[in-house]
Amino acid sequence: MNGSLERFQDAFVDALFDAAPDDEQMVRLHDQPGFAVYRNTVFKGCVDALQANFPAVARLVGEPWFRSAAAAYVREHAPADARLVHYGADFPAFLEGFGPARDLPYLAEVARLDALWVQAHTARDDVSIDAAAVAALSAEALGQAILRPHATARWVAFDTMPAFTIWRANREGRDVPGDLVWQGERALLLRAFGEVTWMPLSAAGYAFLDACAEGRPFDAAAACALDAQPDAALGNVVGELLAAGTFSAVETARR
Repeated sequence: MNGSLERFQDAFVDALFDAAPDDEQMVRLHDQPGFAVYRNTVFKGCVDALQANFPAVARLVGEPWFRSAAAAYVREHAPADARLVHYGADFPAFLEGFGPARDLPYLAEVARLDALWVQAHTARDDVSIDAAAVAALSAEALGQAILRPHATARWVAFDTMPAFTIWRANREGRDVPGDLVWQGERALLLRAFGEVTWMPLSAAGYAFLDACAEGRPFDAAAACALDAQPDAALGNVVGELLAAGTFSAVETARR
């Protein structure tokens, strides 16, 4: 009985997202007017969820274009989680292969930043360490200390395009700068003080965060940062990260 119910549920979901189901029982159901109304309601709800989860993308391309792309995505990707705030995790990858987006090479990267915003927004709560707690450590203790990134912290690098600047302008409801320089960027998104914030990252800051996430002590993380950006003012880099609430704990490295 349970197996039959599971098969029916799977077929029902398939019928919701398939204009021409091949299951005989679902074909009969599909032809019912009430099912069409329900199907359209579910379908619209998924498109609405994508528009809510990817607001920068929607603003960038316009609502008609976005909803058309979202509809194409929904036909191929039924929600796997009832919490639609998580729907569309692979929408950025979908946009990479979406024909009408071929002339918008930055669009998938903007979508990735929208997806990271959702991740930061829905991540478990965490605390941020006070910069004073780090400043109070002796030089020797600091060198061996491990700074653990905040549970909501998400950082990303774009090698060849200013995706963060494009995303940020659309997320904040502004025009993209007319003098935009077409170069790689890095960004940090974080929900440390009750709401998701974002900031650009230098090459040093990005490398430092990567090293901290790998559990490297401060001295090793600092070396990684300076390898990535030899002229970086390391004190300023770490100070900005601490001020943003990027770290949740200071641990002593095991010898």
